[in-house]
Amino acid sequence: MSFYPGQRWISDSESDQGLGTVTAVEGRFVTIVFTATGDARQYAIDNAPLTRVIFNTGDSIPSHEGWSLNVESSQEDKNLLTYFGTRQDTGEACSLKEMMIDHFIKFNKPHDRLLNGQIDRLDWFRLRKDCLQHQFNQQQSDLTGLSGGRVSLIPHQLYIAEEVGSRFAPRVLLADEVGLGKTIEAGLIIHQQLVTGRAKRVLIIVPESLMHQWLVEMLRRFNLSFSIFDESRCEEITANSEDENPFSSEQLVLVNLGFITKNPRWYEAIMDEEWDLMVVDEAHHLNWQQDNVSIEYQCIEQLAQTIPGVLLLTATPDQLGHEGHFARLRLLDPDRFFDYQTFTEEELHYTEVANAANTLVTDEPLVTEQITTLTNLLHEADVSTHIAAINHLEEAAKKNARQHILDQLLDRHGTGRILFRNSRNTIKGFPGRELHATPLVMPEAYQDSINELLLSGATEDLKSQAQAKLLFTPEILFSLDSHEDWVDIDPRVDYLIALLQSLKKEKVVVICAHAQTAIDLENALRVKEGMRAAVFHQGLSIFERDRAAAYFAQDEDSAQVLLCSEIGSEGRNFQFAHHLVLFDLPRNPDLLEQRIGRLDRIGQTEIIRIHVPYFEESAQSLLFNWYTQALNAFEQTCITGHSVFKAFGESLFELALCASWDSNEAQRLIEQSHEQHLTIKQDLETGRDKLLELHSSGQGKAHALVKKIAQLDQQIHLPQFMFQVLDVFGIQQDDKADNAIALQPSEHMLCANFPCLPEDGTTITFNRDTALAVENYQLITWDHPMVRGAMELVLCDEIGNASIGVLKNPALPTGTFFLECIFTLAAIAPSNLQLGRYLPTTPIRILVDKNGNNLADKVSETVLDQQLSPVKKQVALQLVKALRSQVAPLVAKAEDHAEQQVDSIQQKALKAMHLAMDEEHQRLTALKAINPSVRQQEIDFILMQKKALAEYIEKAKIQFEAVRLIVVSN
Repeated sequence: MSFYPGQRWISDSESDQGLGTVTAVEGRFVTIVFTATGDARQYAIDNAPLTRVIFNTGDSIPSHEGWSLNVESSQEDKNLLTYFGTRQDTGEACSLKEMMIDHFIKFNKPHDRLLNGQIDRLDWFRLRKDCLQHQFNQQQSDLTGLSGGRVSLIPHQLYIAEEVGSRFAPRVLLADEVGLGKTIEAGLIIHQQLVTGRAKRVLIIVPESLMHQWLVEMLRRFNLSFSIFDESRCEEITANSEDENPFSSEQLVLVNLGFITKNPRWYEAIMDEEWDLMVVDEAHHLNWQQDNVSIEYQCIEQLAQTIPGVLLLTATPDQLGHEGHFARLRLLDPDRFFDYQTFTEEELHYTEVANAANTLVTDEPLVTEQITTLTNLLHEADVSTHIAAINHLEEAAKKNARQHILDQLLDRHGTGRILFRNSRNTIKGFPGRELHATPLVMPEAYQDSINELLLSGATEDLKSQAQAKLLFTPEILFSLDSHEDWVDIDPRVDYLIALLQSLKKEKVVVICAHAQTAIDLENALRVKEGMRAAVFHQGLSIFERDRAAAYFAQDEDSAQVLLCSEIGSEGRNFQFAHHLVLFDLPRNPDLLEQRIGRLDRIGQTEIIRIHVPYFEESAQSLLFNWYTQALNAFEQTCITGHSVFKAFGESLFELALCASWDSNEAQRLIEQSHEQHLTIKQDLETGRDKLLELHSSGQGKAHALVKKIAQLDQQIHLPQFMFQVLDVFGIQQDDKADNAIALQPSEHMLCANFPCLPEDGTTITFNRDTALAVENYQLITWDHPMVRGAMELVLCDEIGNASIGVLKNPALPTGTFFLECIFTLAAIAPSNLQLGRYLPTTPIRILVDKNGNNLADKVSETVLDQQLSPVKKQVALQLVKALRSQVAPLVAKAEDHAEQQVDSIQQKALKAMHLAMDEEHQRLTALKAINPSVRQQEIDFILMQKKALAEYIEKAKIQFEAVRLIVVSN
């Protein structure tokens, strides 16, 4: 290499330094100043990693004054170059000395880098090429956003996620029974909306007790980093700038319901922001009656009117009152559900429809009344031939006919598109429940406290006193007037100690009504027996609760028992435990079901043992008998609890206040409650539920979806690609025994900030079961931010876009060369249009010989990859120098070959887009005619999307992505 002051060189290892200038040549060293960064470097002349920057005819050179020169010729004088040509801005002829070239120039175009000796390794080129191909595949995949969650492949959850997550601005009510995974369904929908670009900003509103659970679940299961906003955070942000809206600082926001209802200033700030999707958990807390609307409901209603997408999560609607159910549907579609009376009348017709649907599902013949119902309901679609087939033809034809009519019914179902509810009747995989009841003798001191309370006033007076409710938790009643510790006289404490000792190391969850009971129990277990227990109650901060839950969940040095107040029965998942102790019984059967639901969930592997110690001849025994004899609420899911309690809860309380615990009146109440329980249960079985559950579970579609994701999990393309990525970027990899790989940053990393790789490393796995078993392992899927981030890192930079390889092939003359060029056809469009489904960023491979002929169809890239050998830097520079004059014209010819393929790719994309959009438009338009829950907004969006997509497809442009010079050598 020959260096002279004033020459312009670029660093091969630090290309981001821009264009350097030789300032001194002294002995064996050369000094280069990089004006763009202000850095100076000294290199040994013999092995300096530098490349002289020389431009050719046709190139465009930016000057340091801001204008650019189109090069027509060049001249060298005293080892410095001067370029001649015309200015792009004025068109006048001028010259540009080498010294005056823009310091900030960066060679990232493939042919510029190749001609200036900025050569990458062959494996980098292959990585770039593979990134483009995987990007092409993923943009078209119908599993994008669905397969990436760290969740079990449960059919009904995945079906709901696909059905809802693929919609524009979905507005639905997720109302699965306790334990069926509403939070996971919501997470899958959120994840799919974000990954596919349908949504960018998400607002989650939950009760305060569930804040940290949602934060952790979104991060651990879906790699979504939500930010919790509270009073202190908002104040901190606005302290720096009073005009700044604190919620503008994050895309994914998590707040609690109480925070927004009690802080008008911050509620207005949320209202001022633009959100794509709002998620509200425990939506049954939004109280609404026609003449009494709660502040919580009003706040959510206002937000729902401005936010396009809304997900409401709630317990089963029928358990929470019909009026409340209507109120939640009203939040989703106020135009459709505008009047409660109209809604009630409409629902009267569902029973006869469900009756016909039940017959279709059970493969029984249709009776005359059912045929009449179906014919009237489906009058615009001729179903007479299908009805005839059901009653007369062979089995295969009957099955097809039944399915056709069921599909028609599901489309017309009143709330089918906006309400999803699965029940345990239709979803399999739940454990059994086993009741272990232990009657105990009431301590005299407790009885004295109760007698004193009951003698203090008439029944009507007692009903209004908060103390009266303490009949069911006598330890709290006793503690109000006594200085003695209740744990010293309560037989339930010794019962619990004996139970824990008998179960040895098995995990046990204990739930009681009051936080103080849990606190006192923890102290008693520790002092009396040295037992370790975790306590979980509303007096703890969110992080303290999570720490307590983690202390209970871990395998070693953990607590055997978790002592919860009532908040432990809502939202948390303790399915790894198989024993539940109900230290007292809640008055409301919905609360009882929520308590049991902490363990009784999909994924529970063993029978749940429900231990109930209760006092004989007490309010507790009355409640226990009512639960067991009237509702069978311990060993079966109690779907009638809300309605039965609404009818008899007051009478039950009155009997407790009268001390009529084992009276004839109590027995009559139990019998009446049981009769109503059976009646309501029968009504629920035969009402509209069957159609709704069929729709919500997805029937066969759900299983097909699970199979597709399971097959994707088994493919080796992703592990192969990621190992390629990790090798190129210099990430240290150590295999672990359980299908996992430990990753550590190394000193030789290509990039200091590799996506999702902490400074202390991480462990990844491609195996779903392994990731579910070990929570601190990252499940790597095509949706994972490590994968998506790595692909972006490669494709947004010049990594691998210029390379040289030697081809040893005796059949070809030495010195023969080829130019392999990779182009992409792409258009930049708003992400919510989903352009990639029809025109993904499409790689176009061109392989030209020295005459410009395209040999891509004749010589596969796989063959070349296998036969090419790398070349040393000096040899590569010599090859570039020798072939420089021929490369630029060949690049132009390769681009011409690529342009010739553009029209056919565009036409194919337009055809696929029109076919899909027209089909969806026709489906929704026809559906709207028979089902008013289809919003006109959805139909209008399809027409807008179709028009916009056509325009963007037409505007698609070729982009030069990578070049590889291939030289034959024998």
